[in-house]
Amino acid sequence: MTITHTWFGHATQMLDVNGLKVLVDPFFEGNPAATVTADNVPADFILVSHGHGDHVGDAVTIAKRTGALVIANFEIAGWFERQGVSNVHAQHIGGGFKHPFGYLKLTQALHGSALPDGSYGGNPAGFLLSADGKKVYLACDTGLFGDMKLIGEEGIDLA
Repeated sequence: MTITHTWFGHATQMLDVNGLKVLVDPFFEGNPAATVTADNVPADFILVSHGHGDHVGDAVTIAKRTGALVIANFEIAGWFERQGVSNVHAQHIGGGFKHPFGYLKLTQALHGSALPDGSYGGNPAGFLLSADGKKVYLACDTGLFGDMKLIGEEGIDLA
C-alpha cells in the first residue's frame, strides 16, 4: 500500500493511492502556486469539499477531459451533472463508500458552500480516507470544532 501526497497550492492536493490519482479541490486557474494546469493534471477521482469557486475550481474541465469520477455532497454532485459532468457520485456527511482507492467518509466541516452561480452547495465537508490500514484526514476548509477530536481517535496517519 502506497499513498503519496502532493500539494499544488491553496487547498488543491493530490493523493496517489496505489497508482490511482485522487485530486482534491482542483483550483489551478488563478492559483499562483500550481505547478500543473487543468489541461495536464492527471485524475482518476476528484473530491470536492464545498461549492466555493476556489475549490470547485477546474473540476468540470478536468472531469470532462479525464473522465474522472467526481465525488461530492448531493447538492454539489447535482450541480456537476447540470454542468455536463456525467461521472458523478454523491455522498452525505457521515456516510461512507468503498471506492477503488479506498473507503471514503465525508466528515463535518464548518464553512460556507455557495456554488459559483450562487446556487446552494449543501453542507461543506472534509474527507476521511481509509485504505489498507492507513487513514488520511483532509479537513479542507473548516473552522475548528470539538468533534475533530473524534476524527483524531481514528488513528490518522496523514492530515
